[in-house]
Amino acid sequence: MPVFPEEPEINESLPGPGVPSPRESDAQALRAPATGGATTAVPPSAGATPAPVPGPRPAPPRAAAARADRPGPSPRPNPIPKPSPPRPAPRPAPVEVQHVAAAEAEALDRADETVDLLLDAGRDPGAILVLTVGSAHPWQQHELSFGEERYWAQLAEGGDVFYADAELTRPVRRPVVVLAVNGGPADRAAAAYAKALQHAEALLVVCGGADPATVRAPRPAAGARTPRKLPA
Repeated sequence: MPVFPEEPEINESLPGPGVPSPRESDAQALRAPATGGATTAVPPSAGATPAPVPGPRPAPPRAAAARADRPGPSPRPNPIPKPSPPRPAPRPAPVEVQHVAAAEAEALDRADETVDLLLDAGRDPGAILVLTVGSAHPWQQHELSFGEERYWAQLAEGGDVFYADAELTRPVRRPVVVLAVNGGPADRAAAAYAKALQHAEALLVVCGGADPATVRAPRPAAGARTPRKLPA
């Protein structure tokens, strides 16, 4: 029987650097860095899908429903504006008072002259009211001759100078009032002066009688100016 020579024993050696061991797979060899060298990044294959990045966890259904049912802050009510305090009513303008010195017999003539001066100055005839303390003015007697209805209608129309008694009770107001003190006692003249102030809006001219500045008569028109004397 032939004798074969003995084969030399081969000792298994360790693999060199960068050389995979026969027992390692190719994937393990790629992931293992070489000793003493830089790490080589292996690009992923074209068909590889990147690993998903974990995001925020969704809220549990019960917690989301609780937040939806939770009432939000109630809207603030609009402030109610406070009413402004009422403004005081404007005070009427003071009435200017003028006095024309005259005797009782001359009071009507002075009143007629005053009316003529007012018309010449541009006053409208419907803005003048003439009142008499004593006997009625001749023009008043003339208008009454056509009847009281026609007489008072002229006052309502307001287109001409109106003549009336100083005790006029109708609510009449005109810019200018001319008061003729052509008779009667002193107390009646004082009362007529007070009523004439109620009818005047801007100017009161007193013809005859005592100076209104020296008569203690009631002053219904607040802020009436001090009477000024006109030449006779």
